[in-house]
Amino acid sequence: MKSSAWIWRITASVSVIVTIVLILGFVYAFKDINNPQGEPLLSGGEPEISDEEAAPAKPDQAPSLPALPKDLKVTAIGDSLAKGTGDNSGSGFVRRSVDQMNGDGRTAKLLANLAINGMTTEGLLPKLDDKGIQYALKQANVIMLSIGGNDIFQGSDLMEEATSPDELELDPAKLMGALPMASERLQAILEKIRLINPEARIVYVGLYHPFSDLEELLIPGNIVVSAWNQAAMEIVNRDPNMTLVPTFDLFQHKLGEYLSSDHFHPNGAGYQAIADRIVQGML
Repeated sequence: MKSSAWIWRITASVSVIVTIVLILGFVYAFKDINNPQGEPLLSGGEPEISDEEAAPAKPDQAPSLPALPKDLKVTAIGDSLAKGTGDNSGSGFVRRSVDQMNGDGRTAKLLANLAINGMTTEGLLPKLDDKGIQYALKQANVIMLSIGGNDIFQGSDLMEEATSPDELELDPAKLMGALPMASERLQAILEKIRLINPEARIVYVGLYHPFSDLEELLIPGNIVVSAWNQAAMEIVNRDPNMTLVPTFDLFQHKLGEYLSSDHFHPNGAGYQAIADRIVQGML
């Protein structure tokens, strides 16, 4: 009986000690969370911190674009989207944007629309050496560019040449393989436009997926368009006076509302949605 009593006394003593240790640990942890000690204190009682720690945190966002002048002079260049193909009014996003930017003490004028149906990055790059095109770009303080859709989808021909969705060919591996060269040409285009006009605001219109309502093309098209837009964003972000206008989300669930009868180009409502976003990002 005596040995049993000693066992219980030892067990009780150990339990008390463990409980005290747990309580002390909890109190220490609570104080450390609510009043962290960090580095050792200096003699003056202030924590020692490095210069990097003392610097204010930088916000995780792109820097603000430079202010636009009150008198806007716009030149557009690129493919059929910049031209406005599919819009019964013929305005496209270029003319609609210019019209919307007029007012509130600001004037906007379209100097020239140099866009050509079917234009690709490969076709546009040498055209920037043309003196007439360079002159039109130099006169502008806003340059709108749409290019890349034909590099990926071969324009509306992809639909016209197929008699059914099963005949549509959109191999993501093949298209992804073409992206590096096309994105390099896009970078060369933007750099050359910047050399031609060092001061203008350059507005690049990103790509949307015109065939996302077709099950066979949903995933491969999304992959390629997203990769293209990401590559374009990385290029645009290097210039403080360039901006990319995203359109992927605008059309993602509204193809029936925003596409023209060729199932590739926007209709008037689609171009208006793009124009609204352009103006929203500029003013």
